[in-house]
Amino acid sequence: MRVLVTSALPYANGPLHFGHIAGAYLPADIYVRTRRARGHDVLFLCGTDEHGVAVTLSARQAGVTPRQQVDRWHREIKGVFDRLDIRFDHFSRTATPRHAALTQEFFTHLLGAGWIEPREAEQLWCPKDAMFLPDRYVVGLCPNCGFPGARGDECPRCGAWIDPLQLTAAACRLCGSRPERRTTRHWYLLLDRLQPRLQEYIDGRSHWKKNVLQFVHGLLRAGLQPRPITRDLDWGVPVPLPEAAGKVIYVWFDAPIGYVTATQEWAEAQGDPERWRRYWQDGATQLVHFIGKDNIPFHCLTFPAMLMGQGGAWKVADDVPANEFFNLEGDKFNTSSGWYIDLDEFFSRYTPDMARWAIARNLPETADAEFTWLDFQAKVNGELNDIYGNFAHRVLTFVHNHFQGAVPPRPRPGKGDDEIEAARRAAPERVAELVESFRIRDAAVEMMNLARAGNRYFDTAAPWTTRRTDLERCGTSLNRCVTVLETLAVISAPFLPDTARRLWAQLGCRGTLADVPWGEAAADHDPALRRLGEVSTLFRKIDDSAIAAETAALHARAARRKESDMSDTTTPGDPASAAPVPVTPPSTAPDTGAVAAPPPIRPTIGIEDFLKCDFRLGKILAAEKVAGSKRLLKFTIDIGLEQRTILAGIQENYAPDELIGRTVVVIANLAPRKMMGIESQGMVLAAQIDGRLTVLTPLTEGLRPGAQLS
Repeated sequence: MRVLVTSALPYANGPLHFGHIAGAYLPADIYVRTRRARGHDVLFLCGTDEHGVAVTLSARQAGVTPRQQVDRWHREIKGVFDRLDIRFDHFSRTATPRHAALTQEFFTHLLGAGWIEPREAEQLWCPKDAMFLPDRYVVGLCPNCGFPGARGDECPRCGAWIDPLQLTAAACRLCGSRPERRTTRHWYLLLDRLQPRLQEYIDGRSHWKKNVLQFVHGLLRAGLQPRPITRDLDWGVPVPLPEAAGKVIYVWFDAPIGYVTATQEWAEAQGDPERWRRYWQDGATQLVHFIGKDNIPFHCLTFPAMLMGQGGAWKVADDVPANEFFNLEGDKFNTSSGWYIDLDEFFSRYTPDMARWAIARNLPETADAEFTWLDFQAKVNGELNDIYGNFAHRVLTFVHNHFQGAVPPRPRPGKGDDEIEAARRAAPERVAELVESFRIRDAAVEMMNLARAGNRYFDTAAPWTTRRTDLERCGTSLNRCVTVLETLAVISAPFLPDTARRLWAQLGCRGTLADVPWGEAAADHDPALRRLGEVSTLFRKIDDSAIAAETAALHARAARRKESDMSDTTTPGDPASAAPVPVTPPSTAPDTGAVAAPPPIRPTIGIEDFLKCDFRLGKILAAEKVAGSKRLLKFTIDIGLEQRTILAGIQENYAPDELIGRTVVVIANLAPRKMMGIESQGMVLAAQIDGRLTVLTPLTEGLRPGAQLS
């Protein structure tokens, strides 16, 4: 069977993290390796997505041009894939002349067929920056769920598509000012007219993952609307119309065309430029898109609509196994806030296969999942080392030590032989079926179960005893264990490619593991008298101290980043520091009636850590704005023992005279910190409620300053 597998094109505007890897890349790599080993003709493609507002914003922040930005991150992203042993047949990029030409061809064909039309529409204009604001240059309150950090194209919390004009309390992401509405012309993809064909297409995909179908059916029930596909930007594929000077085709339209561009580039490199058509214009091809759930609308509805609108026999996806989100220690991976794993440091201490295994065992296939350092240790120590590595090492060292490194023959069967042979023969098909049905997490467990069975068999056979009492039986059991290890090497290769290669060499097998058909793993053969290779441990255990250090480093990095981000707009630990001004809409926003979900609970601390904090009641004696600051208020607070000067980033929520005389909660033993040249000698506690900071005050009357909370 001919199979085309794509992974979502990562934005070339920042580093990849394990959350990305778990969503669209490692599952695809495991799937491709398995199907290829099964004898299928598989083409695996990816590349960097190099246009759009995300790139222009990050380039602006980095002080470089968009071209310099995407060139850098194309190299960096490809390097991460190489380190994780994720192997694409071709890794492309979208900022190329070939891709621009193909994108313009798609646009022109859809326009000529009546699926695109120009429309006059209102768009947000920033008077301060003197520009129309593309959707991602706008932030505000989501009209669907009330999330305060919604973008002008979609809400990262609920996944709803959004028009920037729908945002409540919209703000320019560049300067934080309120934009105004102006009329402009853009070109729209008429998804509403294509909805009947899309509905028929989705109705024929009842085998898709439930989470994907629920998402897509919800969008279809709500009704698709025309979607603008041009933007006022100077970075992107120019709209191929004379009347559209200064406009580009927007990223969500041009990015998936990158799959076709990549196929064309690959075909040309093979010396057969027209070969790409077999994958995109031949119904016999199976097309599979691996994505994260935030890409479901574009891969399940928009891109199919674009392909349908081309006319002819363009291939649309047969499956879109989207994964949910993969988090880190209870919160989202967030490079800007320091909540991430430094991959250079990670790979200096741990192997790619350790990372692949820990992620594969926790893939967010049907619900959000997470990476934790303790679970990483448990997966490496308890499964890779104690089960897989232990089984291989004890068998191979026993053969080396007692049979001169040659696999002994198996002259007669014994207890447990039939059971282990049945498990060995069944494992390859079970693993493959699970992988090909996108239950990769279960497939990983099934693969490891064969190693578990091997360990149990080895324990039952007890070759350390039979070596003295029944040498033939000892040889038979070791021979059986070697065949199990050969099968294990084959079926573990998609998950643990480097480990499987090393195990194959230790088994003394001829040829490369990649040349062994999957079906051979279940075949009956006798490795008797084959000499083993040099034996070495496949894994090493991770100490508790190492995990404690990793966890401490994560929290320390996040704390340092938070502290470095604190400027004149924040107070240490103040909830206001969760987002810069342009991202968090002003507190004067009209009430939408929607209530934002509370933030996730922070990592667990011990009671001894909590008891270090000295919470005191304090009375605000004076309050004033800090000159030159838009957020800081300066308080003089009586905490009973003395008066303190404390700064708090709540100017947007309170006028100074509102708080004079108020009793508040203060952390009195926080290290002093200078802001705007003023030393802040503590922290006033506040809660963020529906986007507004509210100072905490006791309800009980008559409490005097200095009272200690416990």
